Amino acid sequence: MSKLKIFLVIAVGLFFPVRSFSQTNFFISTLGKDTNPGTGAKPFHSISRAVTEARTHSGKINLYLMEGIYRLNKPVVFTSRDSRQNGSTLTITSYNKQKVIISGGAVLHLKWAPYKDGIWKARVEQNVQFDELFVNGQLQHMARYPNYHPAAHYLNGTAEDVLSPERVARWKSPEGGYIHALHPSQWGDVHYRITGKNDKGEPVLEGGWQNNRRMGMSEKYRFVENVFEELDTVNEWYFDKQAKTLYYFPPAGLNLRTATFESPQPASLFEFRGGETAPVRNITISGLVLTQTARTFMQNMEPLLRSDWTIYRGGAVTCEGAVNCKLVNCTVINVGGNAVFFSKYNRNCGVSGCQISEVGASGICFVGDPGAARSPSFEYNQFVPIAQMDRTPGPKTNNYPKDCRIYDNLMFNLGLVEKQSAGVELSMCQDITVSHNTIYDVPRAGINVSEGTWGGHVIEYNDVFNTVKETGDHGSFNSWGRDRYWHPDKKIMDSIVAEYPDLALLDVTRPIILRNNRFRCDHGWDIDLDDGSSNYIISNNLCLNGGIKLREGVNRVVENNIMVNNTFHPHVWFKNSNDIFRHNIVGAGYLPIGISVWGKEVDYNVFPDAASLSEAQARGTDMHSVSMPQVFENPAEGDFRLKPGAIAFSVGFKNIELDSFGVVSPQLKARAKKVNFPMVTAPAQVAESETIDFMGAKVKKLTTLGERSATGMDDIRGVLVKSILPGQASAFFQANDVILSLNGVPTNSLRDLQKARMSVIGASAEIVIFRNQHAFTKRVEFDGHK
Repeated sequence: MSKLKIFLVIAVGLFFPVRSFSQTNFFISTLGKDTNPGTGAKPFHSISRAVTEARTHSGKINLYLMEGIYRLNKPVVFTSRDSRQNGSTLTITSYNKQKVIISGGAVLHLKWAPYKDGIWKARVEQNVQFDELFVNGQLQHMARYPNYHPAAHYLNGTAEDVLSPERVARWKSPEGGYIHALHPSQWGDVHYRITGKNDKGEPVLEGGWQNNRRMGMSEKYRFVENVFEELDTVNEWYFDKQAKTLYYFPPAGLNLRTATFESPQPASLFEFRGGETAPVRNITISGLVLTQTARTFMQNMEPLLRSDWTIYRGGAVTCEGAVNCKLVNCTVINVGGNAVFFSKYNRNCGVSGCQISEVGASGICFVGDPGAARSPSFEYNQFVPIAQMDRTPGPKTNNYPKDCRIYDNLMFNLGLVEKQSAGVELSMCQDITVSHNTIYDVPRAGINVSEGTWGGHVIEYNDVFNTVKETGDHGSFNSWGRDRYWHPDKKIMDSIVAEYPDLALLDVTRPIILRNNRFRCDHGWDIDLDDGSSNYIISNNLCLNGGIKLREGVNRVVENNIMVNNTFHPHVWFKNSNDIFRHNIVGAGYLPIGISVWGKEVDYNVFPDAASLSEAQARGTDMHSVSMPQVFENPAEGDFRLKPGAIAFSVGFKNIELDSFGVVSPQLKARAKKVNFPMVTAPAQVAESETIDFMGAKVKKLTTLGERSATGMDDIRGVLVKSILPGQASAFFQANDVILSLNGVPTNSLRDLQKARMSVIGASAEIVIFRNQHAFTKRVEFDGHK
């Protein structure tokens, strides 16, 4: 230890003795001993020892960590025994803002020897688990095919022949390997463990439970890892568990003798383990760097009601049964699963001033107990019959997060392993405030609301962009509303909402407020309210690219938002939706799908040209709306205020506050990436897609992202049924069906459909129709005319 550090330690002991003030201070050092008294001169060695000692003292307590790396092989666990009374706090923090790293990585002691073809090997004598490897603090890649490519669109590289017989035949002992793949419809991802080969030489897989819409895996977007025969390039590694030997392909210039090799061990670093009757109270973790936890993708298997999500209830910091516990001014980086997870009962907890990056799954999750939901369903196609449904509003118990706050956090490079993830995930919780966060570079949504239970959230002043980068049919903000009223069959659901209009608000008992945010999604919608999302107030948001989509739901108010270069996407609304869309600026004419009744009010909006306004008025909306080009003060610099005197002000639009998006801490602002502002363009004059008659139905080629989303298709393909007339067509089709093939001929265009019809010999043929998320085959009868 340097003379300066010795002087500081002695000075701390002399001038800050234990109990000298109204608070109690304990000190921890990597050079300390747990037999010490925990003073500045004689600090403890471990955090757990300091926590145990703190239990014997009342009042406010600070646990000061001296500079260094503190390695954990199991999490530090707080229980109700560690609680402080209201007015006092137990704070775990760095001393004098020194750099303190809490790491779950075990340092490996290795003696390297050449193997072959640039690969080296070393015997691992330690009893450690191997799922990730860090070399000098940098994450390396399990041996994989195809090789890791940072610029690849999906999964850092995919190949269709991953499970081909030819490739699998190369694998001598693939057990312990993994197949990672996108969902077939790109709604997230799935993962499988290889347990061996069967007698046909095919790999045996277990898994696929990581997505609540179980449809297997994509045949195109997938890769294999942790197979020895795929170790063939720099920065790849493989651990032979039987031989306890690590194989590694080092990059040029790396000194294997001096490099630090680490393998993460625990999945959590700090855990708050209390309950509703005996919670953990008044503990703050502040000013620390948290890093290197194990991946958890194979433990991600609990379904979240009927959303597309499953989850693993844990993170680098896990809170279950906590009151007034906080993570403040910390950095959570290079963790294998979720960064922070609030499970079941939590009150007045929060995360603020933190950087969360290089994360395997989600940034911050709030997930309540499904037992708190009334008449819960867990899979997309499940539904509790109304006669058996508990129709009491709100939650059944208090076992869920409530009154918590996520404020001023910088989150980026999330979902490195798990693609069904988000910056902030809200499920079975209430009154969560998500404010002034900057979230970008994520594979799916920046902020996701899995279902309406139980509303009351305030989502404001966030800056969310570069989202939906590796998935599809989603938004920078995404929500589902598959609450107890919701039914997977749209016709049945329409009848439910018509007969029992109050059912849609039984779970989302308080409005969800989405205001003063800036969103940009280049691969979907800026704001995407999907299946049944209800009881939203959406106002003063700046949408830079993807517009706003509202699928079926009730009681949504959308007002005073700006949609640059895009528009409003209303999809398959209920006839009694009570929706309101007013005082908004759109960058193109609306793109409705399946709308027969336009809610309570769609008016006083601003269109970019007279043609799109006239089109809306011809449908019976926007009788008081106006048109004007999208002319803003300085859009290149993000100033989307309208110029004084703009006609938009005459219909009630008010300029939006544009300088308060995202993080507020100077140090986080300095690190944050800046959103790209679009060049404002005039709406293109594109002729409406051709529509033809087919068996008494009006059909067209499915061409847009909106049509794909409204139908639930996995891609932009097929022929869309726009409407039907009474008669023959009604026996086969419903509006919003997609015709995938006829007589064995794929129908990806109207010409394909006509050719397929001409190929029919006889009076009938098989037709494949996609409806309510399923493809099914019917036999259609023709009248003898082609």
